[in-house]
Formats: sequence, C-alpha cells, structure tokens
Amino acid sequence: MKRIVFFGDSLTAGYGLSNPSLESFPALLAERAKAEGFEFNYMNAGVSGDTTQSALLRLPKVLTDYIDIFVIGIGANDILRAYDPKKMAANIESIIQKIRLANHCSKIILLGMELPKWIAHQSLSGYQNIYTDLAYKFDLVFLPFMLEEVIGNKNLNMSDLVHPNKEGYKIISARIWPLLKSTLEE
Repeated sequence: MKRIVFFGDSLTAGYGLSNPSLESFPALLAERAKAEGFEFNYMNAGVSGDTTQSALLRLPKVLTDYIDIFVIGIGANDILRAYDPKKMAANIESIIQKIRLANHCSKIILLGMELPKWIAHQSLSGYQNIYTDLAYKFDLVFLPFMLEEVIGNKNLNMSDLVHPNKEGYKIISARIWPLLKSTLEE
C-alpha cells in the first residue's frame, strides 16, 4: 500500500475547520482516492504557523519511513511575514533534497503559493518565480497556485480571507486531485 505525506502549514493542517481530519484537503483527497479505487495510507503533516525554516527543522521526524508521494505546500507564512525570498527558496530546495536523499524514488508534488493581490510589500517580486523555478529544477509535479479561485473569496474562506473554509477546501482538493491521481497511477 502506498504512503503519502502532505507536508505544509495551516493550509495543509486545515486550520479553523471544525473537523480537519475530514474537511482538510488531504482528507478530501484521501476520500476521493479511496472512492476511485486507490489504496494508500496518508499523513497530514501540516502545522499551523510553520515557515519554510521551521518545516525544514521538523522534516527529519516525518522522513522516518518510506514515502511514495510527498506533497509539499509550504511558504505562505514566509510570504505573509515578508521573510527573505532567497532564504525561503533555499529552505524549500533543502526540503526537496532531503526528501530525495531519504526516499530517492518518492514522487514529489509541489503546491505553489502567491501573495493575494490585496496584500503587498516591497519584496513581492522576489517571491514570484520561487515555486516555478524549483519545480523545473527538480522536475516536480507542480500546481502553480494552490489557493487559486479560493483566496480572498468571502464565501470560500474564514473571516481572515486567507484560510479556506470547508467549501474552499473542496475546490482546492479538486484542483490537486488530477495531479495526485496521475502520480498514483504511475
């Protein structure tokens, strides 16, 4: 049976949901995969408030067993806090390298992040190509913007307009599903 890890921050953890174990995008993807006949075990390794640096530090605890598919969705907090984009890119690159070193046959899916158009700071341009460049460099399965169609929509988010609600997570999981399904079929 394949093993999948969803590694990220509050967006992966399902921050604010009444039941993240059923409503977060990892849970929704697991439910869909099961309905379509794919059997796997999964771990939601999302931690609210995580930055790329803190995720890098906790990664060794996640890499204790073989992982077939590793879904990375990290960096939103770095962007919102205006952390150095070069350091953010280096941290995500280190995460990818450590996954490959521990599980050289693992498939990696990278979920990209962008700043919402209504949040801006002077470092914005430094973040624009981080995910695309890493996906290309490491030949990763890639979704350019995880929150596309969801972020800022008051009907699909918590009151902060950043964290998706149950309906927002349904859209996110539907956007990730084709990538996960094709990776499961390999």
